[in-house]
Amino acid sequence: MKNLSQPIILSLGVAVALLASCSTKNNEPMESAKSTEKPAYFKSGYSDVNGLKMYYEIHGEGEPLVLIHGGGSTIQTTFGNIIPELAKNQKLIAVELQAHGHTSDRDAPETFEQDADDVVTLLQNLGIAKASFFGFSNGGNTTMQIGIRHPEIVKKLIIASAFFKREGMFPGFFDGMEHASLDNMPADLKEAFWAINPDSTKLLAMFNHDKNRMLGFQDWDVALLQSIQAPSLIINGDQDVVQNSHASLMAALIPNARLMILPGNHGSYMGQVEGSYQGSKTTELTLSVIDEFLKSE
Repeated sequence: MKNLSQPIILSLGVAVALLASCSTKNNEPMESAKSTEKPAYFKSGYSDVNGLKMYYEIHGEGEPLVLIHGGGSTIQTTFGNIIPELAKNQKLIAVELQAHGHTSDRDAPETFEQDADDVVTLLQNLGIAKASFFGFSNGGNTTMQIGIRHPEIVKKLIIASAFFKREGMFPGFFDGMEHASLDNMPADLKEAFWAINPDSTKLLAMFNHDKNRMLGFQDWDVALLQSIQAPSLIINGDQDVVQNSHASLMAALIPNARLMILPGNHGSYMGQVEGSYQGSKTTELTLSVIDEFLKSE
């Protein structure tokens, strides 16, 4: 992998990033501002989800696509640069997971399995019986768990910069994670959290949840990936924190999976705030492939 120093610095800060009962009657979603580009449907709200007050946003109209952010992130830091384009062709349901952004915490560790159950509970309360899912980094791990644990609700999966075995990360990743601290966390991610929640203790709690989940991660059995039946698109950057050989293995194990490896680091190919390149055309390519994948039979 070329230029390893950049992904290493990024991953330690985003440690965080990888790595990265529900009822809307209690809090009715708020109607909000419309896009300056064209009239677009938008609402946001909170829902009671397995002990959380879980925040969500709905952008656009059409077939539902659920957006699941990376560790240490919010809806905006992971997907803010591509939501306007994605919302032209489908209804986006963007979520913020346990202790992230607007969503409250619970007195329990954060796990990919629980995150998956939380997202599905939210969709059930929103009356959405089936959807496609787009998860980045830690959100990609959660997306895989939705495909494993809740196949009945899944139409298609987009799994970006995610992993299922520790060896899938670049060498030294987990050793570096041992020393990750809040001081390493990228300023853009900290500022985005503080803009939503200025309580520094909440930021630290989120960071610790994500760090501890990564340090405690146990390899998933290959049979779990082989059980995913939904058509899946695996995406990785050629200088990502996930090794390209690992992304290729995931695509081989998941039936009906396709693989796309793009030039870039962790999330630059989709405009994620910490990896985006100003004026890059790669994000346009990524969105075109995603659009084609979602429309295909």
